[in-house]
Amino acid sequence: MISSWPPRKCGIGTFAEEALEFIQKHQPDRPAYVISHTDGKGDNVFPIIDIGRKDWYIPVAEKVRELDPYAVHLQHEYGLYNSIDADGASDNNSGFLRLLDELQGIPTIVEPHTVHGRMKDHEEQFIRELTPRCSVVLFKCHYQKWRLEWAFSGHGWEIPENIMIVPHGARPDRRYAIDQADELKDEIGLGHLKGKHVLGLIGWIQRNKRWDVVTGMWEEIHAEIEDRTGEDWLLLAAGDLRDPHDIGAYAEYLSGVNMLAEQGAAEFFKFTPRGAIYYKVMAICDFVLLPSLDETQSGTLARIIALNKPFITTAPLEGLTAQTLESEGGLLFTNREMLKRHIVTMATDESMRWQFGHNLHQYLLSKVSWEIIAGKYYEAYEMANAQEHEGIPVEIPPEF
Repeated sequence: MISSWPPRKCGIGTFAEEALEFIQKHQPDRPAYVISHTDGKGDNVFPIIDIGRKDWYIPVAEKVRELDPYAVHLQHEYGLYNSIDADGASDNNSGFLRLLDELQGIPTIVEPHTVHGRMKDHEEQFIRELTPRCSVVLFKCHYQKWRLEWAFSGHGWEIPENIMIVPHGARPDRRYAIDQADELKDEIGLGHLKGKHVLGLIGWIQRNKRWDVVTGMWEEIHAEIEDRTGEDWLLLAAGDLRDPHDIGAYAEYLSGVNMLAEQGAAEFFKFTPRGAIYYKVMAICDFVLLPSLDETQSGTLARIIALNKPFITTAPLEGLTAQTLESEGGLLFTNREMLKRHIVTMATDESMRWQFGHNLHQYLLSKVSWEIIAGKYYEAYEMANAQEHEGIPVEIPPEF
């Protein structure tokens, strides 16, 4: 696997770590190796991607050829491979494409994490150049593929036949029963919240997550829920800063949470959203809010699904909307009033929360469990091998 990798604070790295865990479980006798950026660490991890070098892809290709792999699974996001020269000019990910050129003859599977429904011109051009250079391309959502087909046909470009839909995986082994919540609160240091209903804003704290939308109206919502039910709900904002460029938004969001905390209506819990604690913090919530301005798909949503937590998120917004509709596990909002109404409804309707949780459980087990997704990855690896070693072309039918 070629990807960013922990301990880097990177959603792609966290995704890749979890994906590889289940890829290895699917075929435990097959060894797996990681080629990462220079800050990656761990067993069988080769931290040799130095984006400061214009030719960073050369040592990566040499290491791949040395390993002689069954397949190369590349995680792609534009920022991970954006090489900038001494004059400040970007290579626009041309180094990533050159890496694929260097790997010709080796089965390559590319999993791009930024595929918007309506792409910018440079994104369309990148996908156009990417698809013929690799064996299989993995998109997360069906809409991404059929929108691409529409866009390419509009340009008169050839429509790729090697795009496969493989959703974002979710763990099947991190579910907690409702009666475990108080025990978990003790375990993670939030024992003083035992017996309280908790609404969660959980994950990496970024400018695009817009926690302030919720904190700005929580005082009013909190009072309305208490008037209707007599229950004292608490807003739990939990996570940490990932990108130093978002420090201003981070400070703003925390200021809003702290003002509410002084009234006893909210609390901030700082933790690194990675590993088992990520799931435990989310597990103590009755439901989760995921306001966002720009997500094609979300690791936070994957954990919401893994825990079968009812949720409320933004629409229309790419993969968040798609998976909400497909799972029938949450509510969508398009404006402030709608968000407020949905929060009150979710907090005051326990039967709705149970139904959404049940729907998410079914969606997890039938569609997005990592055990299913790892099997789909191996389908892609097998198709890639058949093309490269047996001359059987990858031909995946269009969506419509």
